[in-house]
Amino acid sequence: MLDVLKQLLAGVPLTLRLAALALLLGFALAVIVAAAVSSSVRPLRWIGKGYVEVFRGTPLLVQIFLIYYGLGQIPELRQSFLWPFLREPYWCAIVALAMNTSAYTAEIIRGAIQSVPAGEIEAARACGMSGLLLRRRIIWPIALRQGLAVYGSEMILMIKATSLASIITLTEVTGIAYKITSDTYRVMEVFIVAGAIYLALNFAITLAIALIERRLLAHHAAQRT
Repeated sequence: MLDVLKQLLAGVPLTLRLAALALLLGFALAVIVAAAVSSSVRPLRWIGKGYVEVFRGTPLLVQIFLIYYGLGQIPELRQSFLWPFLREPYWCAIVALAMNTSAYTAEIIRGAIQSVPAGEIEAARACGMSGLLLRRRIIWPIALRQGLAVYGSEMILMIKATSLASIITLTEVTGIAYKITSDTYRVMEVFIVAGAIYLALNFAITLAIALIERRLLAHHAAQRT
């Protein structure tokens, strides 16, 4: 198992890159989707809600297959500047993971903003705040505290979701585990170690989120004392 651990650790950097890029791109896209869902323009709201329902309502595995195998069947796409990227399994995995997480993250953002107490917004407006200043000093900080724990869960889910990238030939942790299993037929030992690696990564994320939450909520603790 120690020998397996050494081999599987070689896939950790790829796992982390997939998760980090997917979360980064997914968050940027989620901001746009959340704005569309909350828009007063009905077509934009429908598009945003449709996007969220499609990517939350279909399996990530199906989305990866459609992006990796399906996009190559579109002649216009094969002739575009995007094809050098989308023909690579690495970028197809990132696109699928990012679009999937963006749907969930958009709902997290929307829910966090809606959870900001109306009284605090009215008080800020009474003090003369509006527009970007109101969002920067009142809405966004409170929404961050409200949504951080839920987004931490989404980060953990994304780390685990990277294991599906192995089905399109990427040799991250699970991909290496499959290869070792096919060579040794030692399924139990290999996947126990693989599971332990994912557990360690997610424990680190949980710890980091808890530390950030403690820092953001430090003023509440000071008020109680």
